[in-house]
Amino acid sequence: FFFFKQKTAYEISLGLVGSEMCIRDRIFVALYGVLAIYFSCVMIRLMLVLAPAACVLAAIGASEILQKLTKSIREYITSKGEANTLPDLAIVGTVIISTLCFLFLIHSTWTGAEAYSSPSVIMAAKKPTGGKEIIDDYREAYYWLRQNTPEDAKIMSWWDYGYQITGFSNRTVLVDNNTWNNTHIATVGRAMASREPESYRICKMLDVDYVLVIFGGLSHYSGDDISKFLWMVRIGGGVFPDIVESDYYGQGIYRVDNLATETMKNCLMYKLCYYRFWEVQTGYGQETGYDTVRKAVIGHKNYKLDYFSEAFTSTHWIVRIYKVNKPANREPAIKSLVGDLTAKNAAPTFAQLRTEQQTITLLL
Repeated sequence: FFFFKQKTAYEISLGLVGSEMCIRDRIFVALYGVLAIYFSCVMIRLMLVLAPAACVLAAIGASEILQKLTKSIREYITSKGEANTLPDLAIVGTVIISTLCFLFLIHSTWTGAEAYSSPSVIMAAKKPTGGKEIIDDYREAYYWLRQNTPEDAKIMSWWDYGYQITGFSNRTVLVDNNTWNNTHIATVGRAMASREPESYRICKMLDVDYVLVIFGGLSHYSGDDISKFLWMVRIGGGVFPDIVESDYYGQGIYRVDNLATETMKNCLMYKLCYYRFWEVQTGYGQETGYDTVRKAVIGHKNYKLDYFSEAFTSTHWIVRIYKVNKPANREPAIKSLVGDLTAKNAAPTFAQLRTEQQTITLLL
C-alpha cells in the first residue's frame, strides 16, 4: 500500500483535514477519499479506485499547506523588506513540501519503469555470474497450448491464470478472474485437493482435457500453486465437507517433506507439481527432490500417475501441463468375449472330430 502511495500518504491525510476545513465545497472529495482508502485496504485491487481520490486529496493537502506557508513570504516580498523578520519557518516548510513532491515524482518514474513496465508473465532473475536471465516459462507454455491442443480443448487450472490462458492460448478455461460462482471454483479446488481417482472423476464430469499447474520448487518461484494450495483447500472445503484443511497439516504445519500427511502427499496438486522432481538436483550437494521454496526434500517420490499423463513442462519447470487420460478402451475385452462365445457355439472342425473319434476308440 505504502509502496504505491509513498509520500502522498501524508499529503492525503492533510488533504482530508483540508477538506473538512472547507466542508461545504469538498464534502464529496472527503467522503470519496475515506471510502476509497477503506475499501483499498480491504482489497488491494481497489487501489485503482483510490488513485483519483489520492491525487485530488494530495493536491488539496499540498495546496493548503503551501498557501499558508507562502502567505507570510508574499507579505514580506510585497512589503519590500519593511517587515521585521524574514519568515524562515515558512521558507523551510515550503522547501520541505516541494522536496516531497519532487521525490514522489522520482518514485513514480522509477515505479513505472521497474514495476509497471514488466509484464507479469515474463520474469527476470540474476545469474550466479551477475547477469540477467529472462524467465519466459508462461509464454512458452501458453504457446505450446495454442499450437498442440485442439481448439475446443478445456483447461483446468486455478482461477489466477484463467485470463492468461484465454488470451495467450485461445483455449477454454473452467474458472478465471471473473468467475463469481463460488461452487464452481470450489469444485476445481476439490479436484486439486482430492486423490487421483476422485480428481479424475471430477475432471471427466467437467469435461476437462488438460490440467495446468504452476510449480516454483526448481526456480525459487514462491508464487506457485503449492504456496496457494491451502486456499484451494479452504475454498473447496467451504462447499464440500469431505475436504478438511487439517488433513493437509503434518504435525500441525503445512509441509511437503516426509512428515507431510498421506492426504497431502497423495492429492492431485502434490502429485502433478512434484512428478519426476525426485530426479532433479536443485543445488550442489543437495539431495534430489529438494524444493527451493519450501526448503525441504519432498516426502513422496517414485510414484506413477494412473489417470494423467505429462504433456509439457516448461524450461524452468514453472508451468506443467498434464493430459487427462481417456477411459480404458473396452473394445478388446468385448471382442475377446464375443470370440469365446462364438468358439463355444461354432460347429466342430474335422480335426476336432477325428481327435474325438480316436479318443473313443482307445477307450473301447
